Amino acid sequence: MKAIIIDDEAKARNLLKVLIEENCPKIKSIYQAGSLLEGVDIIKEEQPQLVFLDIEMPEHTGLEILDFISKEDYNFEIIFTTAYQEYAIKAIELSALDYLLKPVRASKIKEAVDKALTFIGKSKINERLEELKSVFQSNEFRKIGLPVSDGIEFVAFKDIILLEADGMYTKVYVKCEKKPLYISKPLKFFTNTLDSVHTFYRPHRSYLINLNYIKKYVKSDGGYIVMDNDKSVSLSKSKTEEFMQLMQEF
Repeated sequence: MKAIIIDDEAKARNLLKVLIEENCPKIKSIYQAGSLLEGVDIIKEEQPQLVFLDIEMPEHTGLEILDFISKEDYNFEIIFTTAYQEYAIKAIELSALDYLLKPVRASKIKEAVDKALTFIGKSKINERLEELKSVFQSNEFRKIGLPVSDGIEFVAFKDIILLEADGMYTKVYVKCEKKPLYISKPLKFFTNTLDSVHTFYRPHRSYLINLNYIKKYVKSDGGYIVMDNDKSVSLSKSKTEEFMQLMQEF
């Protein structure tokens, strides 16, 4: 398996190369590039499966990579390397892409590589990067990339009715979909990722709901919420007062 590290800082490239060699035996060849355009030339020639890509570089940012590569050369997965935190990291996560936060830690490399390998060839990398670029340009989150069995499906926040915990998986109920999407991430991931989207609320440890799709609140049987898709959602007793206040304000 081949990989390429694209980063304008030589020390960062060399350190990451050593960490990959020590922790990822599946990767046999590691190429390096000091600029995006140099990296694009190597990608076209060597066809690596993994691209470790710095977001912020002189001349061209990592987000521009697909501007210089034709669709037939998209057969790779990207792991971003970045010093950014908070907003940028959330944008990357919402686009179902992976990242390594600088300074890179060895413990995170194998996890990121193993995850990326599962998406190669079926990840709609162009769609995910375009969504990420739009977030950076508009400074606004509108969609989330959900890993499904055959790749990644982008869903607008406004179309999500609710999310339901199912062990280490989450059922995502989407408007106009008869069946929920079954996502291999725990509900905690979504509560953390969507915490800045104020239309979502967690009435119970097993649910995250979109307040726009509440049909009614039922007082009987301890109190519960009915959503527009007729799904009943539990309301924790400790959150009843908070929920009623929230609905008045909302």
